[in-house]
Amino acid sequence: MTYSHLFICAAVAAPQSNESQLLDLDGTVYIMLAIFLLAVAVLSRWLWRPYLRVREERVTRVEGFREEAARMDADAEARLQRCQADLAEARRAGSHELARARNQAQIREQAILAGAQAQAQRDLAAARARIETALAAEKSSLAARAQALGAEAAERILGRKVAR
Repeated sequence: MTYSHLFICAAVAAPQSNESQLLDLDGTVYIMLAIFLLAVAVLSRWLWRPYLRVREERVTRVEGFREEAARMDADAEARLQRCQADLAEARRAGSHELARARNQAQIREQAILAGAQAQAQRDLAAARARIETALAAEKSSLAARAQALGAEAAERILGRKVAR
């Protein structure tokens, strides 16, 4: 079909019916169309454009907040990583320092024990020497006393004086 056929079909009067029509097309259609277009123009200018501008600003602001939140989240993650690395380094240093202090304490303990053992050995040797000296003195004292007692016992048994 061509455009001319459409105009001819439109120009032909619509069939008439005896029943009342639900939609009556007359000159008021053009007035209603003009009112509709005027309402669209007014509402577009005073309602739709401001709404779209506010909505766009809100979307822009929300996106800006999202970007800022993402940046802050990345910054916080980087700080957390640095803190964890510092904490791990501090733990390693503390562990190293603890091992060094433990080694020094063991060396000092061994030195104290060696000194105490040496002192104990010296004290034991001195005590043995004193005991040996006292034992020798007591042995000589006992030998002299035994001889005196033996001579006295011999004098009593023999009833006379025995030469010593």
